[in-house]
Amino acid sequence: EDAAKLIGVTDDSIRFWEIGHSIPRIEHIPKVIEFLGYNPYTCETKTLGGRIKYYRLTHGLSHKKMGRLLEVDASTIGAWEADKSLPKKTVLPKLKELLKI
Repeated sequence: EDAAKLIGVTDDSIRFWEIGHSIPRIEHIPKVIEFLGYNPYTCETKTLGGRIKYYRLTHGLSHKKMGRLLEVDASTIGAWEADKSLPKKTVLPKLKELLKI
């Protein structure tokens, strides 16, 4: 009950997460991390794509919302995370500021 209140979901949501019937929506992940006191979501952060994904998850951002922050398409964010493409020079300053690189 306490977890549900802190995270902003129903008790049923918490139960479904616990038994593996569903997973938290991206926007709930920061509150899940806060409740647990640690980050259970692992991301490889040695690559730029991994750092982008880690930032997105820990801030509860969908590809679309992250894309809006950086003024790129959501599919571009996915391609960066998969290390299938690199950000253009025009986006790099914003991205570096966001990721604190």
